[in-house]
Amino acid sequence: MMTKDEALAALAACRTNEVVVTTMGTVRPWAAHSSHELDFASADSAMGHAADLAIGIALAHPARKVVCLNGDGSMLMTLGTLVTAVANRALNLVLFVMQNETYEITGNQPIPGAGHVDYATMARAAGFARAYSFDEATTYAAALPEILRLEGPTLVALRVAPGREGPLGREGKETAAYLRLSARDEVRRFRGAITGSAG
Repeated sequence: MMTKDEALAALAACRTNEVVVTTMGTVRPWAAHSSHELDFASADSAMGHAADLAIGIALAHPARKVVCLNGDGSMLMTLGTLVTAVANRALNLVLFVMQNETYEITGNQPIPGAGHVDYATMARAAGFARAYSFDEATTYAAALPEILRLEGPTLVALRVAPGREGPLGREGKETAAYLRLSARDEVRRFRGAITGSAG
């Protein structure tokens, strides 16, 4: 099993100009590795919808790779997202599932099926072009550049140790750059970054 930091550091090291959508327990840890203008924290809606948002971005911008850093608890809440990604040919989507077996930001309560759910197999059954599982940081880091290069949709399940992230906030309460603005202003900023407009 790897740490969340090991998983995110490897991604940050080979990230170029991909959109990266984070949620729940990955929002602050990703901000420790990246302050790219194409980072977006999906931290203002009901749990489970970051992957839906990432699919929408991927479909709207098919020439750009879109990475979603999802949690296993969030993934379980919206398993239909797997089928939606395939049915809509989100070929530029890479969906990571940080598999720590807990609802981390609400106190590390166990998720349903902890220790038994195989997200890569679920993705393959839904029709994902590629699906991977890693529990060791070195093997994952070595495979990552090729994973990001290939056409998807792609799912990458990472077994990571539970962390200690707490509930998320905005507007001056957080140090992460993409949480400093209100949700409305952050959406405006991100839209301008991805389209190359002033917002």
